[in-house]
Amino acid sequence: MSTTRLLVVAAVAFGLAVTGALTGCSTQVAGRPSAVADGAVTDPSTDPSTDPSAAATPADAQPGALPDACTLLTLPEATTLAGTALDPATGAGQGGAVSLCQYNAPTSGPTAQVEVYVGDGAKKILDIDRQLDHTITPLPGTGDEAYEEDGNVFVRKGAVWAAVRLVRLNDPAENRDPLRTAATLVVGRL
Repeated sequence: MSTTRLLVVAAVAFGLAVTGALTGCSTQVAGRPSAVADGAVTDPSTDPSTDPSAAATPADAQPGALPDACTLLTLPEATTLAGTALDPATGAGQGGAVSLCQYNAPTSGPTAQVEVYVGDGAKKILDIDRQLDHTITPLPGTGDEAYEEDGNVFVRKGAVWAAVRLVRLNDPAENRDPLRTAATLVVGRL
């Protein structure tokens, strides 16, 4: 077989492999192609589980079930925390659970993002920040255990951890009181 023919066969095989990989990773969501596995990301405009008014209360939750992260801090509360307009929530997680909720500022406005984590991931962020020697201080009177650092609060109620992260381009000291308020709201919903 000539070198040119071998290169053509290799190029075609590579193209088919890439096409197959991309096609194999996609799914249909609401009749549209999506590169996200079922249940990994929810669209709050079509998923009632991200609507705080439709959320299960702790009494309705199954034992051991974590609350939906998007019910722990509402859009109006996240907007107040960020001090600027935010887009509706985007939830993510595994197996249909929403363990991360993100509120992003529109691209036309100032930079801001609010993230809410619930479950092991929230505790893992705290553990990693401790390993990186971040300045973390106790936040007394909030839940069973709570800590704060620049841009983050971590709370535990019972065995459940949650974290709220605020990204803004301002002095982190300006965010302490709003983050403490968010921590209190989240603990009340765990």
